Amino acid sequence: MQKELLPEFLGLCHAFGAARATLASLLDRFGGDPRRILQSEDAALAAGGLSRRHIDTLRADQSKRVDADLEWAERDDSHLLCYDDDAYPALLREIPDFPLLLYARGNPELLKLPQIAIVGSRNCTPGGAQNAFDFALQCGAAGLVITSGLALGIDAAAHRGALEIGAGTIAVTGTGLDRVYPHNHRRLAERITERGLLVSEFPLGSPARPAHFPQRNRIISGLAIATLVVEAARRSGSLITARLAAEQGREVFAIPGSIHNPQTRGCHQLIRDGATLTETVQDIAGEIDSLYGMVRQGQSDGRRRGGAELDDELRALLDCIGYDPVHCDQVAERSGLTIDKVSSMLVTLELNDLIQSAPGGCFVRI
Repeated sequence: MQKELLPEFLGLCHAFGAARATLASLLDRFGGDPRRILQSEDAALAAGGLSRRHIDTLRADQSKRVDADLEWAERDDSHLLCYDDDAYPALLREIPDFPLLLYARGNPELLKLPQIAIVGSRNCTPGGAQNAFDFALQCGAAGLVITSGLALGIDAAAHRGALEIGAGTIAVTGTGLDRVYPHNHRRLAERITERGLLVSEFPLGSPARPAHFPQRNRIISGLAIATLVVEAARRSGSLITARLAAEQGREVFAIPGSIHNPQTRGCHQLIRDGATLTETVQDIAGEIDSLYGMVRQGQSDGRRRGGAELDDELRALLDCIGYDPVHCDQVAERSGLTIDKVSSMLVTLELNDLIQSAPGGCFVRI
């Protein structure tokens, strides 16, 4: 958008709000020139498909909101990206209902790099959070930008994995960028602003509303060449993101889990519906030629950061622990060792990120 047309364009965006398709159609009809729209007679606007209500809204004064946007964009880390700007992400522009305006804070150059979306349940298990962290870390190490939604659970773990390895990460939010939701992710949002990018289509001042998050999800999937679902219940919002990714012609990956874990049933459904079953980063690299160079030497397990070399006794004990919860007494019975010996060895395995504790004195393999 030409700089001299930006105030008028912002005014139109505020006037139409959620009616993106109506504004997009109008811009197309008037050659992408917001001034022509604003200067048109009511009859011409009505011929363009606008209702009386839309015309009245368009005529309303939006100057205060426009001035606030322009003042916000004067900050060094704040950016307004219009749909026809060179900086607007090309892949996002391919989806049918791409946002006409993006608010961004941080490094917008990340939008030009290949991205993988990593999403999942807010109420994830410790193992799910670790998987998200590790997949983000390894994908980030291979040069991919990690895109997610700043939510609790899997989203936050994915962002932190990218930050841990120094990779780019993009958080697409369901609020205006002058707000942070959830509030306890304020520090995480600051870190992403410093080393990554926050993105939103919602105007400054927009609060978190339930309807915003499914709308946000199409941007998460639209920015990325692939979406990985780490954990998701059957009615998870992550399944919306996965469905949108498939509709947008992007690859969908899903990590399976225990049949006893309700937080993995959504992933199992995705796999039944055609998503690629994913156990390691190599499964992603092997499926998408675009994700070149993802597998580094020695990264044979995409779900682990690794640990110290195990002696034969520890490795034998690890073989007694499966991916479903098992009580330490059962581990002792399977291994033939005393409970005291097993307890000590379990601590060692847990410190090496090979197992994790579960409720009721149980352990599961990672």
